[in-house]
Amino acid sequence: MPAFLNANLQEGIYVFATVTDIFVIPRSLTIMEFQEVEGTSLILKKEHAERLELTYDYEAAWITIDNVTQLHEVGLTAKFSTALADADLSCNVIAGFYHDHIFVDYKTGEKAVQILNNLQL
Repeated sequence: MPAFLNANLQEGIYVFATVTDIFVIPRSLTIMEFQEVEGTSLILKKEHAERLELTYDYEAAWITIDNVTQLHEVGLTAKFSTALADADLSCNVIAGFYHDHIFVDYKTGEKAVQILNNLQL
């Protein structure tokens, strides 16, 4: 019996923002932080970004792949990003220690989950 991807949509609207001083952002509000040359990129809930007066231009749905993934796995990211691209959906992928997380345009979250849950591993 084939194994399928187990994708789940998280509640809420998430945004990408950037700050030059990460210490002004309460760490409890961020989903992801990544230090880049230009500043620290953040993913956080839209309401937190608005309360902190952060600028953003992309509202995303957060999908978690509940299958435990390995950082050294080959091809999984390509498999789900290709399936989403074939449906004309963009995605931003974050690999956590245990799971992969995919951010898609908020309006396409449900459709993306349906596509991902039909993928065989």
